[in-house]
Amino acid sequence: MLWFLVLHISALLFWCAALLYLPALIVGAANEQIEITETPYRQDSVARFVFTHIATPAALLAIIFGTLVFVVEPILDPWLIVKLTLVAGLVVAHASSGLLVLRLERQPDESQRLWCWVLGVVLCVLMLLIVWIVLAKPPAESFPWLTGAFV
Repeated sequence: MLWFLVLHISALLFWCAALLYLPALIVGAANEQIEITETPYRQDSVARFVFTHIATPAALLAIIFGTLVFVVEPILDPWLIVKLTLVAGLVVAHASSGLLVLRLERQPDESQRLWCWVLGVVLCVLMLLIVWIVLAKPPAESFPWLTGAFV
C-alpha cells in the first residue's frame, strides 16, 4: 500500500506542476504571437507537448495509483468524498487547459491571458484545498451535508 501511495503522490506532483506551468506557457506563446508549424504527424507546440506527454499521463497515473490505494485499504470517510470531488474539479481544469492549448494553436489572441489567469487561480485553489483536506482529515462533523450518508 505504501508503494501505491508514493507513486500516487509522485504522479500527482508531476500533474500539478504541469497544470500550473501550462497557463504561463500559453500566455507566453500568445503574447509573442508564435507561429506554430504543422506537420502531417504532429503539431510543433511546447504547450501541446507538456499537455499530452507530461500532464495527461501524470494525471492518469495519479488517478490509477490513487484508486489502487483505495482498493488496497478501503476508507470511506467524508473527507475522502470531499477530496474526490475536488479532484474531479482538477480533472475539469485539466480539460480546460487542453481547450486553451487547442485555442492557442488555432488562433492566439489577447483574451487567452484572462482565461489563463482564471485557470491558474482555480488550479491553485483546488490544489491547496486538496492538500489541506488530505493533511487535516477533518472529522465527519465538519461535513453536516455528508454525515447523514455515513451514519
